[in-house]
Amino acid sequence: MGENKEWTRREFINLFGKGTGLVMGASLFGIPGFNKVFAQAVAEVPVLWLQAGCCTGCSVSVLNSKSPEIQDVLLGEVVPGKHLSMLWHPNVSATQGHDAVKIIQDLKKKPKGSFVLVIEGAISTKDDGIYCEVGEEDGHGITSLQHLKELAPKAMAIISMGTCAAFGGIPAADPNPTGSKPVDQVLEEEGIDTPIINISGCPPHPDWFIGTVATVLIGGLEAIKVDEHKRPVAFYGKIIHDNCPRRGQFDQGNFAKDFGDDGCLYALGCKGPVTHSDCPNRKWNSGVNWPIGSGHPCIGCTEPKFPWGKDMYQQVDVHFATAPSTYPGIINQKDSTYDPLVTGLVGAAAGAAGAAMVMKKKKEQKESGEA
Repeated sequence: MGENKEWTRREFINLFGKGTGLVMGASLFGIPGFNKVFAQAVAEVPVLWLQAGCCTGCSVSVLNSKSPEIQDVLLGEVVPGKHLSMLWHPNVSATQGHDAVKIIQDLKKKPKGSFVLVIEGAISTKDDGIYCEVGEEDGHGITSLQHLKELAPKAMAIISMGTCAAFGGIPAADPNPTGSKPVDQVLEEEGIDTPIINISGCPPHPDWFIGTVATVLIGGLEAIKVDEHKRPVAFYGKIIHDNCPRRGQFDQGNFAKDFGDDGCLYALGCKGPVTHSDCPNRKWNSGVNWPIGSGHPCIGCTEPKFPWGKDMYQQVDVHFATAPSTYPGIINQKDSTYDPLVTGLVGAAAGAAGAAMVMKKKKEQKESGEA
């Protein structure tokens, strides 16, 4: 094609309708006239991504997306006819300093519903939030709390990215010296009713974020069904325990005593029985593996209670997760001594087996005495 080729809207649509790219490479933006036609043919969805009290791990997780790759998300159509326009992201945007602050401040003057706001990290609220500032204006720092209070009313929707933003996470754990709070709690206290979706996880799986965004672009906010914690049911609708490959070991009372052992990891503090996510099926690193597959307990990072007080490996109570009483328990060959709490949680199966063993022992002792 000629260097001075002028693209028409019809040519643009035909090109991408014939399989040459639902996803567009950066090189196409160097073609004269392409930017203009791209903007006309594809609906832009402006997105502002702000980081508050966090470690940036949630951004790193999304940037490691493989299907689609992150450059495809940022440069291509997430769904046909819809394109994310990343107004600013602290890690991937070239714009920094005063220019970045201007982008943020200008959005505060926009009409309501002008952009999607993504917040990564908990919001510091103590002492007016001075422990977390993002940029400055007129020589004074601008707190993440101030940004949220001024941006949230203008956003069409808010995505709390990661457990810190969704539930407070590690920044809000005891003793919480900065008064960190989850995004939705701050909004409620400020009387801001902008719709919010929580993508929890420490970090969240990239699919959870991209899948949620794609669903919203296709069907609108009403297409997202959320649970009681505002998490998309599509990704957080079931507990890990229901689909864990070691569930049978739990039901039969076969518990690992050390990391790397065979058996259910509950006794080592696994939070699978109370954690909602599709990790067993989706896995991580493009489906390569996941914590339990590597012999490590689930730490329950998608739950509001994370990081679980003073001990991340404390055992959690399990309800309605017991096997039928007809199943006998399995004696661990490595160590037959069980914690009473663990054996109790196996339920009727272990209880019935234990009672039978006691009765048998008494009978043997009685017969021995009579002899």
